[in-house]
This record gives sequence, C-alpha cells and structure tokens, in this order.
Amino acid sequence: MPSKYVIHTRHTPHRFEAIAKSGIIAWEEGCLKCAVCVKKQCVYGVYDNRGLDAGQMVDSIDNMCMSCYRCVQNCPRELIHKTESPEFKALGDAHWTPDIITRLWYQAETGKIPVSGAGYPGPFVGPGFDSMWTDMSEIVRPTRDGIHGREYISTAIDLGKTPDHLSFSDDGKMEGDISGIIDIPLPIIMRVPAFGSLSRETLKGWAMGAKTLGTLLAIPDRMIKAGTEGYQSTLVPVLSPGPIPLKILGEGTRMVEIEWSQDWQKTVDTIQAVHPSLMITVRLPLAKGVEDKALSLIESGISVIHLEGSPRGRAVDDEGLFLKDALRSVHIAIVDKGCRDGITLLASGGITMAENVAKALICGADAVFVDFPINIALECRMCRRCTEDLSCPVEIENAPSNWVASRVINLIGAWHNQLLEVMGAMGIREARRLRGEAGRAMFFEQLDEESFGTLGELKDGYELE
Repeated sequence: MPSKYVIHTRHTPHRFEAIAKSGIIAWEEGCLKCAVCVKKQCVYGVYDNRGLDAGQMVDSIDNMCMSCYRCVQNCPRELIHKTESPEFKALGDAHWTPDIITRLWYQAETGKIPVSGAGYPGPFVGPGFDSMWTDMSEIVRPTRDGIHGREYISTAIDLGKTPDHLSFSDDGKMEGDISGIIDIPLPIIMRVPAFGSLSRETLKGWAMGAKTLGTLLAIPDRMIKAGTEGYQSTLVPVLSPGPIPLKILGEGTRMVEIEWSQDWQKTVDTIQAVHPSLMITVRLPLAKGVEDKALSLIESGISVIHLEGSPRGRAVDDEGLFLKDALRSVHIAIVDKGCRDGITLLASGGITMAENVAKALICGADAVFVDFPINIALECRMCRRCTEDLSCPVEIENAPSNWVASRVINLIGAWHNQLLEVMGAMGIREARRLRGEAGRAMFFEQLDEESFGTLGELKDGYELE
C-alpha cells in the first residue's frame, strides 16, 4: 500500500485587507459618556486595536469584529449598529457569490475547512450541484481514530486508458507497457483561468503549487515561456488553433490538450508523429450533440476527453442545462456503449467548492479542472476590471511566486480534506469508486418527480384546496 497522501499547509496571510461581510457604525453624537463604555467591555478588544488603512480606506474593526453583538445590544442610546457592507454585496456575481469568494479566501489563508458554528441557515436546494445530496449513512459509524488516522482513503486517480488485465512473468515482473497512464494523487487539475491580472510570478507560483501537490496545471501554450521553465512534467500545454508549436512539447511534457474541431484527427497525427508517447486530451464544449462527439473520439482511440462547461457551471449553448446533468448524460452514453473503463472524463466549468468535486465524480467525471478558485485564492474579487485593462485592486500581478504557491496549496489542501470527509461519510475508500456512483446520491429533480409527478401540473388560474 502506498504511503498516505497528505497536503501540508501553513498559514499564509492576505496581502490586502479582506472585504468583511458587515461593518460597525458608531455614532458619537448623543453619547452619554458612560463611565464603563460598551466599547471598553469588548472581550475581543476590537475597539482598542482598530486602525485605518489609508491606502485601502479600510477600517480594521470590520475584519476583527466577531459579531457577538454585545456592544450593539448594550449601548444605552443604541448608537452602535452592525450593517452589511455594500462592497461585500458587490463581490462576484450570481454564481461566484460573495459567500463563496470569502470562503475561498479563508481556505487559501488557513488551509482549514470553513465551519459555521451557528449551523447552516440557508436553503437546502438550489440550482446545479446544489440540487443533489450525497449519501452520508456511514457518518453514524465513524472509525476509531477518524479519516486522518489509520484508516486509508485514496484520492488517487489514473488518466488515460487502463489495461483490461495485467500479465506477470515467472519472476514476478509485469509484462506489457502501461506507460500511457498518468497517475495523480487527487482528482483535481489546476487550470489557468480565462481572465485575471496574471504575471510571470503568478504562473510560476501556480506551477510550483501544482508540482508540490503532485497534480497538473493546464496552461495556454502562449504562456508557457513566462516563468514556467523546469516544470514541464507538471504542465499541460493547451494548444491554440493554428500551427502547432512543437517546440513547447519538449522533454518531460506528459500531456497536451487540443480543442475539438473538424480536423482534430490531423492535429493528433501531427503531434504523435513527433511525440508518439504524449497523452493527448481533446476538449469538447458541453453543447448539443456532445455525446455523439465523445463516442466518435473514443472510437478513434482518444483516451482522455475534457468536457468544458461555462464559467457559471452550465452548458455553453443552454443556460438551463447544468454541468451535472450534461456530465451524467455523456457518462451514461459511454456506459451504454460498454467502453467507460477505456476513457477518462475531465470536467470543467463553474467548480466553486470542494463539494462540487465529489458531486462531479458522482455524476461521471474522473477528475475536474479548477480555474477561477486558484485565482480567487490570490484575493481576486471577480470584479473583472482586468478584462477592461483596468488595474487590479489587489495587485495580483505583483504577488511573489512563493506566496502564490502557498495560497494555492492551502486551498487544495482544504478541498482535499473535505473530499476525505465526504468519502469517509459515504463509506467509499477510493476516489475511483466514486465515479458514476449516482446510487449514492439523491437528486432533487428525481425526488420531486417521484413524490409529486402524479399530481399533475399546476397552471395559472388554478387554486389549490
């Protein structure tokens, strides 16, 4: 049995003050000048230690306040109030919500799993991955010393076509060639996001983080020369349409990604003529007819397919079709053809949280790409100013590579621990077994149809009695 895979994290503080969810407003007018002010009674001492960051115009009390509301409730003139920050509400968008962004910041800083001591106050169903729940039946029977003790849970996966059988010689040596398989210790591959205030140091930091984690970093071919020398075995060049830059496919490169097109086979033949052992991934947009395209790729000998959704976790041509449903459709189509074990499915698009990784695997993926989370780990606010050639409010491009690597390692470390928690609670000991285990999950749409589908359709003008 291989040694247990552990991601070592260390506290890596923010370079800028994080945007707090709420802030303190204290009115001085009308103050009674009490002998014992509620501000002096603060058990966390936030009023005594508060300060103003003139560069960012941020009051430190907003981040130090622990929201105990003691000062708000005990002020005799009710001069102290807590209010939601308008800057917090402006973070991200409907998919990359402020809560998700701040949780990613916390995980990148601490490497710990975010826990709400007051419980979960939100809805228990939502769009996309939020409409499915995993089976946690084994959580009532925990092991003696937990998932981080002697119990072994493997998150390792294989990329490429696995052999149907293994043959060994009389002296115990394996026969045949299995060099066409890449094994990584967790089902997460990093990917350079579509936008961001990136620099040479940013790319180098991501490459350093991926190498430390033992995973891969998918990077556009035009960026490979920018500070990523020495990381060939970690990088997955994503080739742009047009002439193939064979120079970047140097010694050590194990995998390359191309975009699906009508002449994709010609591109594959050109690459294999120079690098016959190189694993080639074909990227398919999640759009109408993706199942047929995936099957045609498999019949042509492609062993790794990247199913790409939109940044909002939907199909690229249908906002009403979510990644989980499109992924299940492709997975089931391949299973019906009887060739699922001969193909690796990678999924991307709108993966925001660690739980999305486990749910994507349950829907049929072997591994997922994470792109914007590794940028948010660097304090990105998803403001998209960089797309308009405006300055980044947190100057990501100036962050040193060591800090970038540490933040990414912390984030993936927290996600890895959450994946272990989910798998342990489900009683699954290998990430490979999690693939396509839809029977170990509940889907809201299916449950809703089974429970209320026979009641008919509610139309306008009808009244319920």
